[in-house]
Amino acid sequence: SGGLRQRLALAVAVVGRPEGVFLDEPTAGLDPQARLAVWDVVRQLRGDGVAVVLTTHLMDEAERLADRVVVVDHGRVVADGSPDALLSGHGETLRFGGPAGLELAALSAALTPGITVLEVSPGHYLVSGGPQTPLGPQAVATVTAWCAGLGVMPDGLSLGRPTLEDLFLDLTGRDLR
Repeated sequence: SGGLRQRLALAVAVVGRPEGVFLDEPTAGLDPQARLAVWDVVRQLRGDGVAVVLTTHLMDEAERLADRVVVVDHGRVVADGSPDALLSGHGETLRFGGPAGLELAALSAALTPGITVLEVSPGHYLVSGGPQTPLGPQAVATVTAWCAGLGVMPDGLSLGRPTLEDLFLDLTGRDLR
């Protein structure tokens, strides 16, 4: 299977405890248990002082494993730094689900200037603040009141910090390529 080949390639890469390894999409095609096992190997290598260069399209993987992240878009570096440093310039996010295609203009107008509202995929909404425009309780109240006015129960309403995936999409765009 592809997963077995991936694990074998990782084992071959670390034989003899090299000073550095280059891992190209090491968890592609792996089930969740195997993925976590690969993450453990990467963490162990780092702990042993091995330099690990990891390419991945999985932003949660980069966020959990990397000391430094480089985001490349169309062959150009658009961000470079530690996950915390890259995310520190972005404010909190408020996520919620609802019917697809909600008209967001009224919600945008009701929120503090500088807060953005997007339908990131059908029925999945993202409200983002910035360093100068934190979301806080007022934004949560505004979103829930707006939903109530539409007769919509927001699904999975959660307030938190942005992820590397949010940052990646902000930097590279949301259009499929």
